[in-house]
Amino acid sequence: MTRFIGCIDLHDGEVKQIVGGTLSDKNTDSNAQLRTNFVSTKPSSYYAALYKANNVTGSHVIKLGPNNDSAAREALKTAPLFLQVGGGINDTNCLEWLETASKVIVTSWLFDSEGNFLLDRLQKISSLCGRDRLVVDLSCRKTQHGTWVVAMNKWQKLTNLELTQETFAKLSVYTSEFLIHAADVEGLCRGIDEPLVSKLNEWTSGLDKSIKIVYAGGAKSIQDLELVEKLSEGRVDLTYGSSLDIFGGKLVAFDDCCQWNQTTNEL
Repeated sequence: MTRFIGCIDLHDGEVKQIVGGTLSDKNTDSNAQLRTNFVSTKPSSYYAALYKANNVTGSHVIKLGPNNDSAAREALKTAPLFLQVGGGINDTNCLEWLETASKVIVTSWLFDSEGNFLLDRLQKISSLCGRDRLVVDLSCRKTQHGTWVVAMNKWQKLTNLELTQETFAKLSVYTSEFLIHAADVEGLCRGIDEPLVSKLNEWTSGLDKSIKIVYAGGAKSIQDLELVEKLSEGRVDLTYGSSLDIFGGKLVAFDDCCQWNQTTNEL
């Protein structure tokens, strides 16, 4: 069954909701290129406590760039071993983060500077963390050829790794969970990437059912949980961001998402 998964996106030490495609290494909030939908007046610990209190399992903290370690640690210490953490995770710091995080999420470190996927790095970090405590982030952008390719470095650079059934099968040997941000629709609140959600189900249908698939990007209504449930046959979970009332949105109520999860648990 599709579940609601919470997120805490950190940028420059604050909880924010950013239009994914506008984020880069060069911009700041004062830069016109960066589009920010929401900047919270509450600390990361507030959201960590909220997710914990409502048992929104599988929720994650994402560090978008530098100056976010303190805020991430604050969230993780508020709900020890409950939240996942991603952003800058590699073989030298993963075990430290796992002292307070339930899982670590690895992204750009799996690629070289040219965007070539490095399987040996995935093998190494999986052996360090353990397959069940490692999430592989395959956040992607759609190409002009109608394929989806993993994007690294804040979703600005396309890699040589295409999302396919073969890709998921090969990587699932080393991880028990995949996180996929649809960068082209992230933060726009214009609806999910329906073809991508359908393909995620198709690509992973042959995998063990214990492997989690979490999709993020564009969700704009509580009905999107039903839509993802239908498109993925319950295989894919859904994260809300800018549309959610706890992030200043007016389209989706956090309480409704929690009620969906509660109902799902009872089925």
